[in-house]
Amino acid sequence: MVALCGPSGSGKSTLLNILGMLDRDYQGMISIEGQPYPEQAIPAARFRRHALGFVFQKFNLVPVMTALENVAYPLMLNGLSLEDQHKQAQQMLIRVGLEQYVHHRPDNLSGGQQQRVAIARALVHKPKLVIADEPTASLDSHTANKVIDIMRELGHEFGTTFIVATHDPRMASRCDRVIELVDGKIVSSTMDQEAVSWAS
Repeated sequence: MVALCGPSGSGKSTLLNILGMLDRDYQGMISIEGQPYPEQAIPAARFRRHALGFVFQKFNLVPVMTALENVAYPLMLNGLSLEDQHKQAQQMLIRVGLEQYVHHRPDNLSGGQQQRVAIARALVHKPKLVIADEPTASLDSHTANKVIDIMRELGHEFGTTFIVATHDPRMASRCDRVIELVDGKIVSSTMDQEAVSWAS
């Protein structure tokens, strides 16, 4: 896991948008495992569906869908059969500890449960990279630590890299690498646990 830290306006969200192929206004080249991001809209959308996952501060679950349907949604976009969608989504919900909530809609779930659904959705198609924007900002300390544990465990298991924008020192201290941004520039690429105290 890689943390992007820095004050508001430092460029964290802009960098996440570029990495997530949501902002195309940049110079240079981006690649994952040597494979460059495609330039054209349709190949870019296909690449995003297969290679990327997203986790948001406000969860961004579809309110009329159950937890199972929310997690299955990326698999539907990738053309899997309904049976395979539900099977893989259910397995992922079990992995994040929500096997009893598969048929619950977001408004019947706590914030921590919604974020676990969002993590399951981001990982269900086993992407190379997950873009996470302040994933613990809306959570209490206990719930945030559980969410971080899940992200670390499943990221290592699936070989998925999480790139996390955060102001949360708990989040940064649990990451394998911390990158600090100031005014759109990288000013540090490593940081010990004490050095993230500015974020508290």
